[in-house]
Amino acid sequence: MKLISKSLDDTKKLGEKIGFILKPGDIICLIGDLGTGKTTLTQAIAKGMGIKDQVSSATFTLIREYYSKVNLYHFDVYRLDQCQSDYLGFDEYFFSEDGACVIEWADKIEDLLPEDRLEIRIKRISENEREFDIEAKGERSEEILGVIFSC
Repeated sequence: MKLISKSLDDTKKLGEKIGFILKPGDIICLIGDLGTGKTTLTQAIAKGMGIKDQVSSATFTLIREYYSKVNLYHFDVYRLDQCQSDYLGFDEYFFSEDGACVIEWADKIEDLLPEDRLEIRIKRISENEREFDIEAKGERSEEILGVIFSC
């Protein structure tokens, strides 16, 4: 399903809506070029989850953890190559019983991702406009997608 964000506020509202409905074990995969708004969307997801901490890019630390009722495990695998990712223990996060994962540049580790995940491909249309192509891959991600487009 496609969604057009006309402004930064639209993008933040989308992220907050996603964050509000996340449960432990949910996987959100963000895919898009540099500057398309992956970290901005992640920040809004965190806000929707009730996280008060400042969420920043995880590029140089790979994974950042934020704690709330449902924890957020924020991955940025931009600098990771496939052979490195096989040994990092991502499964501990992906199948966590206390947190949800948001993975920037998820297409770089596609072979490692759980089957049930929500993929969000972000395309920059203009300075403020973005196209979100959102695809559910699994039963739980279908539920999330249904909530996103029901409001």
